[in-house]
Amino acid sequence: MTAGSLALSPQARDALADWLDAQAALNGAAANTISAYRADVTDFLAFMTQHHGDRQGLGPLSRITVSDMRAWMAATRGQGVSPRSLARKLSAVKSFYRWLAERHGFEPTAVLATRSPRFRKKLPRPLDEDAARAMIDTVQLQSAKDWVNTRDMAVLTLLYGCGLRISEALGLKGRDAPLGDVIRIVGKGGKERLVPILPAARSAVNAYLAACPHPQEDDGPLFRAVRGGALAPRAVQQAMARARMQLGLPATATPHALRHSFATHLLNAGGDLRAIQELLGHASLSTTQAYTAVDTARLMEVYANAHPKGGG
Repeated sequence: MTAGSLALSPQARDALADWLDAQAALNGAAANTISAYRADVTDFLAFMTQHHGDRQGLGPLSRITVSDMRAWMAATRGQGVSPRSLARKLSAVKSFYRWLAERHGFEPTAVLATRSPRFRKKLPRPLDEDAARAMIDTVQLQSAKDWVNTRDMAVLTLLYGCGLRISEALGLKGRDAPLGDVIRIVGKGGKERLVPILPAARSAVNAYLAACPHPQEDDGPLFRAVRGGALAPRAVQQAMARARMQLGLPATATPHALRHSFATHLLNAGGDLRAIQELLGHASLSTTQAYTAVDTARLMEVYANAHPKGGG
């Protein structure tokens, strides 16, 4: 139990636990998301406890004012928290309050009406096609163990060739091999999508399976660490870090950048934005637009070609 949670009343702790359970069970929130929610809301409630000089039960929580919210946001910014991180924290608090108010019948306007701090969204920075290919080729030369090089190449090929998140690639199980033409991926929020597997990706995974010294088990991880356990994202990140240093690429050349590159290169080659949205597993088209490094003229060209009235 954290110091922040110790400052909460039993009722507040129980309400927070129930809300987190609902986020996991009903909304399919990932474990990392739940941990972030817990920390963000606990910090907020702990601040209110200190701010009011008493542990926050459900009664005091229902009477939080606009002034209280301003004080929390100012104190949080004063701790060096960035506007982006504060916006994330506020979003978690609002979600908790919306849920709490529905169950206990109070008016949450003071919390829900609080404006999120403005911040400039960082645009994704994909690799160009030559750099993406060079990155995949270079990771084959990073380790003294040939099978590890083959493994890392297979993982990066799935990220760039199929647009998978690193968590999705490393979440594949032994039962998923050998990969077929299409694979079912469960992404964020438990949302399922079908992803075509390119021949190059199938070949890369098959080469890894043939070289891997650890036996494959249906319920075990497809991608293994050196000692046979599940391969961690950090190992893939480190392999890319070594490769980008060799290639002179910027620090933005990360595993996630390969997913951006997948989307951008498909769209630049004439791919349909809506189809790319489905391949990426995005809930909204605007997210996919932000994901693809194309200029406005290119987007307008896509819309003009796809829309029935586009030619007129």
